[in-house]
Amino acid sequence: MIKKFNTIIDLINTFPDEEACIKHLENLKWGGNIISPFDPASKVYVCKGNRYRCRNTSKYFNVKTNTLFDNSKIPLQKWFLAIWIITCHTKGISSVQLAKDLGVTQKTAWFLLHRIRNCFSFDNNNVLNNEIEVDETYVGGKNKFRHICRKVQHSQGRSSKDKTPVFGMIERSGKLNAKKVNDVSATTLTKQIVSYANKDATIYSDEWLGYSQLTKIYNHAIVKHANKEYVNGKVHTNTIEGFWSLFKRGIIGIYHSVSVKHLQKYVDEFVFRYNTRKHRQDHRFDYLLTHMSCRMTYQSLTT
Repeated sequence: MIKKFNTIIDLINTFPDEEACIKHLENLKWGGNIISPFDPASKVYVCKGNRYRCRNTSKYFNVKTNTLFDNSKIPLQKWFLAIWIITCHTKGISSVQLAKDLGVTQKTAWFLLHRIRNCFSFDNNNVLNNEIEVDETYVGGKNKFRHICRKVQHSQGRSSKDKTPVFGMIERSGKLNAKKVNDVSATTLTKQIVSYANKDATIYSDEWLGYSQLTKIYNHAIVKHANKEYVNGKVHTNTIEGFWSLFKRGIIGIYHSVSVKHLQKYVDEFVFRYNTRKHRQDHRFDYLLTHMSCRMTYQSLTT
């Protein structure tokens, strides 16, 4: 039976120890039918200490094998608390604050958060239909706010010399996709849109030339921001811009600075929270736990 918990107090009471966490993971992952990660067709023997043995490969495993929690010395209760916090806090949580909340070092909390972020990408490749808004934003700060010795010449407007572009597309009343891109040219943006938008969809965008090819493929309507036109009937990009406001407030207010290397993971984090905004807290928590088959080592994260 899947347990219900809607507050952090409920979470702690529901999972008071390691055994309770393991049983919940086993129920979500196997539902009573244990499957070997080494050979799904193999018979499985039950061993002591929540371990199992694959008959065909003679390898031992448990519910954490080949998942986010594999070989982690951090108790599952702390993992569960971290997952709950990062999925429930609208703008995320810093590694410094999480370290204080969990009683671990900042380095451990930073690694833990990145391992969780690495699992968010599964909900950022959605096929979109009907009415779709598209827009781009930039991460990296404004040149005018930099110290004179750090200013970058000719970086105004849509220049990506000192900033990283992120492209987003959202189905109204539906899912959102957002990706870090190398540039915002027509070739790049059209490729992104064609990859995820159904051919029968209607695309709404601003007048940026990067969307100039869309009229050949889709029903495409434009709102002219340069003329201070922000809504023209059903034509607007306010929904995707609302997401950008949440994303930017999280970057500026919580994380302060994000490297280009890890930017997509932060984007995936905000996309997951947005796409699950109508879920109950425990449903969102379990939804992520069922997509934890992605392990990341500290070496791969830092090199």
